[in-house]
Amino acid sequence: MSHAIKHLFIGGLIIMTMAIPTTTTASDLELTIVNPPTLHDPTPNGYSTAVIVPGEARVAYISGQGGQDGTGALSPDFAVQVKQAYANLATALEGIGARPDQVAKLTVFVVDHDMSKLEVLTRNVKEMFGEKLPAQTLVPVPRLAVDPMLFEVEAIVMLK
Repeated sequence: MSHAIKHLFIGGLIIMTMAIPTTTTASDLELTIVNPPTLHDPTPNGYSTAVIVPGEARVAYISGQGGQDGTGALSPDFAVQVKQAYANLATALEGIGARPDQVAKLTVFVVDHDMSKLEVLTRNVKEMFGEKLPAQTLVPVPRLAVDPMLFEVEAIVMLK
């Protein structure tokens, strides 16, 4: 066997060996939260800078959850809608067999956002997620799908 082919063959074995998947149990799958110390600390505002989902995990996407109650009614109060939307998100998580600590990313949509609404949002996120804050993006919008809707939250979730 030539010297070049021998190295190619050995290299191929190393690559093949490195590609063999390891056994991972559901309890091993954890999100990694990253808040670099050289960036502003986002946790007082209810989110993390970045969240890493392990490669072995399955990912689920939860559609935007608004503040409708079980009858479809919407309160005209922003804080009531936010609280109900997070309750609806918790129900959606339960429906797919997930918990809040498996949420990697939230996107929230706020009609006519202003700083007074930020406190309401932060309080509700911290109530639901505690110290394991997901990455999050807030998008101010002029309106949502239904005119009285003032808030909507969607999620990307790691399934175990």
